[in-house]
Parts: sequence; structure tokens; C-alpha cells
Amino acid sequence: MKIYTKTGDKGQTALYGGRRVSKASARVDSYGNIDELNSFIGIAKSHIEDEEVLRQLKKIQFDLFTVGSEAATPVDKLMLANGKSRLPLVISDTEIEELENWMDVFDEKVEPLQYFILPGGGKPATFLHAARTICRRAERSLVFLNESEEVRPELIKYLNRLSDYLFVLARYISKINNEPEEYWNPNER
Repeated sequence: MKIYTKTGDKGQTALYGGRRVSKASARVDSYGNIDELNSFIGIAKSHIEDEEVLRQLKKIQFDLFTVGSEAATPVDKLMLANGKSRLPLVISDTEIEELENWMDVFDEKVEPLQYFILPGGGKPATFLHAARTICRRAERSLVFLNESEEVRPELIKYLNRLSDYLFVLARYISKINNEPEEYWNPNER
């Protein structure tokens, strides 16, 4: 099987369920942003040595494929004619709570926030901060899609929580790598 199909040569692509749409559609933009986020988390992973963090990030990458596949599926196509789900997995409160639990552990190990943090803190943390901003864009694109086509709220909630997780993780990684955080303190201009 060849990797290229030529079916997208005119700027159209197929969603799950078969409907063809413009590659510039809000739905395609949303799952494209999720794909970019997943790739950027992969870049961050290549600079991290902590095995528990790597395990968590691998699980998150798996979950992002789940989010992306659902983002690529119009809500009216989530169920097949026989009543079964078109997708083998969907994001649920379980994955959202998992992020919250991981975040709570990391948050206990870093200094309390007093100021905004400038993105940085060493290579791994910098890549995590960049992933956080891509995550926010992916979240905004799902919210935008939801204004015209229904999106299950769990997807938006998951990305919202994931951006918080990536922020706390960046702080934790800075700390364990002894990389100082830089603050935005308006009083020190």
C-alpha cells in the first residue's frame, strides 16, 4: 500500500464517516492542531530522562490520537447504523482525572507561584511550554468548531486540563534539572 492516495490533491479530505470537506475547514484545523501538539510533545520527550514523566507523556500522546480521531468524526457519525461506536476509544472523565492527579503530584514539588513565568527553564521545559501554547491553540480550535458543529465537551475539557498539566510539568522539569525559572515581575522592569 502506498502512502499517497492523491485524493487530497484538490484541497479536500475525508472525515470519519466518509464526508469530504475542505482541508481549511474548522474540523480539519482542529485535528491538525492536535496532531501538531502530539508531535511537539514528542520533541519534548526526546529531551527528558525521567522515566515516570516519559510514561505519562507516552500515555498523553496515545490519548491525543484518541482526541484527534474524535475531532475528525462529526458527532452524527460517532455511532454506526448497527448502534456500535465508530471509534474504539473516546476520551472520558477518567483521562481528565488522570491528568489532574499527575498535576497534583508535580505541583506539590515546585515552589508556589507568585508571578507569571516566562517560557524557558532549560530545553525540556522550553519545549513543554511551547507544547502548552500549541495545546491552547488546539483547544481554541475545538471551541471554534463547537460554535458551528457539536463537539463532545470532554474533548475541550481534556485539552484545557492538558495545557495546565504541561505548564506544571515544565516547572517540575526545570526544578529536577536545576534550571532556574524566570519570572515576569512588573515591579522589576
